[in-house]
Amino acid sequence: MLPDHVQRKLDNLPTAPGVYLFEDHAGAVLYVGKARSLRSRVRSYFSASQGDDRFFIARLGRELGDLTTVVVGNEKEAALLENELIKQHQPRYNVKLRDDKDFLSIRIDPEERWPRLRVVRRPKPDGARYFGPYDSATSARQTLRQINRYFRLRTCKEGEFRGRTRPCLQYQIKRCPAPCVMDVARDEYLAQVDLVGLFLDGRHDELSEDLEARMRAAAEGLRFEEAAVYRDQLRSVERARTSQRIATVTRTDQDVFGLHRAGEQAEVAVLRVRGGHLNHVRTFALKQMTLPDDELLSSFLGEYYRVAGQLPDEVLLPTRVEAAEGIEAWLSDERGKRVKLVFPRRGARVRLLEMAAENAAHAYREKARQEEDLEERLGELMQRLRLPALPRRIECVDISHLGGEDTVAAVTALHDGEPDKARYRSFKLKRARGGDDYGAMHEVMSRRFRRGRDGEAGWELPDLFVVDGGKGQLNVAIQVARELGVEGLPLAGLAKERSEGGETTAVERVFLPGQKNAITLPPRSASRYFLTRVRDEAHRASNRLRVKVGKRRRMKSGLDDVPGVGPKTKKALLTHFGSLKAMRAASVEALRAAGANQRQAEALFRRFHGASGDEAADAERAALENAFED
Repeated sequence: MLPDHVQRKLDNLPTAPGVYLFEDHAGAVLYVGKARSLRSRVRSYFSASQGDDRFFIARLGRELGDLTTVVVGNEKEAALLENELIKQHQPRYNVKLRDDKDFLSIRIDPEERWPRLRVVRRPKPDGARYFGPYDSATSARQTLRQINRYFRLRTCKEGEFRGRTRPCLQYQIKRCPAPCVMDVARDEYLAQVDLVGLFLDGRHDELSEDLEARMRAAAEGLRFEEAAVYRDQLRSVERARTSQRIATVTRTDQDVFGLHRAGEQAEVAVLRVRGGHLNHVRTFALKQMTLPDDELLSSFLGEYYRVAGQLPDEVLLPTRVEAAEGIEAWLSDERGKRVKLVFPRRGARVRLLEMAAENAAHAYREKARQEEDLEERLGELMQRLRLPALPRRIECVDISHLGGEDTVAAVTALHDGEPDKARYRSFKLKRARGGDDYGAMHEVMSRRFRRGRDGEAGWELPDLFVVDGGKGQLNVAIQVARELGVEGLPLAGLAKERSEGGETTAVERVFLPGQKNAITLPPRSASRYFLTRVRDEAHRASNRLRVKVGKRRRMKSGLDDVPGVGPKTKKALLTHFGSLKAMRAASVEALRAAGANQRQAEALFRRFHGASGDEAADAERAALENAFED
């Protein structure tokens, strides 16, 4: 039964295009949708004759507290406003892909003097060309390596490029024409940029024709080295073409969407067809999707093309979506060229849709099997360590220092066996000093457990907390948990077994609270895999942090300790004098002339010349000079 005020709004909905928002009783947005006609679309959700649409509204019926509508001028404006409202409110029932920072794209700006390829996470409307997105750093960088091997573009960063005085190794192995120092024709360089664009676009037929023509022209002109470069590029393209599984009767660029449903679980497959060839397939798992198919696909399109760097000529969909003309207009504006939504019923396009649906179903089954396998492996760890629940989230702490200095700690996390870097935490020790491992462990775990106990967002306690070490470190964790009143948190210590000679063997042992003897983990067990992975992640994170802190300490100038001398003054003095020795010999007037004010100049003069004349001051001056000269 709908609230009375919602029913009154339904009775008075306009027939104009617009956007509608379903809100819960607290005012939070549950779902945002667009409509060609608000009256017919929104009322259809609450019509008993709509069949599957009732599946979506069954849950909304219990949670719906209010309905808001926004009337716009046309379907395009509805599509644009829907996209903005989804980004603003992050509704519970709209499709949510990973944030765009999780996707990688390859960027190249043809307007630069000497363009180069970059891997970026956030495409911007800056006039550059973006290719992707790639769902992993590995796939993006593999593509980049392949291009750098066969297409001659510079790879150095801007600072290296401007400061270079002679060609680098890339020039010596004929992978870069060295425009930094050599006389390179810009037109020829930009021709390579165009070829790279064709390669990344997947237009391999067009690229092969272009390369073959260039190779023949170079050979006829007796430019055999140039012809050999084009030959190698052509072979690279041919190898890439062998991975394309189908060719269509048309050379139209197409994105083909397939959908597989299993209750509230859904899998969407996207087939990318470029120049008539299928060159990429991606799948997306969507959880708790109670939307009907047309709403799900419509919402998915907005999310997908928010992060996708390339738009095709045609978007093939298995079912008609609401406000299709508005989506077409929006995508066409984004591309700067016509994009057509197609809902085929016969012919070659239908076969592409069938292939997309098969890929979606296959990906769903594969991921379901992986999930079952994951639960089985986590179950082994739960049984071996006698845990109360599946350890879906595991954390590990590691302390790192160098001879008692630069003591730091890192807490890393796994979620379902994979690193969860959003929950990595770094700690700079405030109290423990001088290589006191137990004191450092106590301080770090006190800070970590306290924030988890107090319920701070992002600091929730895990299903299993691992300390890197044996009984001693584990006892510290137990003591901290007892002091803070943290109950029910499973703890374990992980240590490598050491022989009598002090050599580390490959045997991993787990220490548990209240158990005298350690558990030995078999070399190829799932238990060992999960625990050593989170421990190794903690090692890497803590060591990186220690190196960073130590470098900052070693690079610290002795001038940092002079009262009143800030970064700008220090930089001006260093630039003017060039060395501490010259600065030390300067008078107060010379220090002022170099950029210090009267108070700073006097403080520096006193520090350098030691007004007290005692041994402590001499030692301080010597340390200052050594620190600066280093």
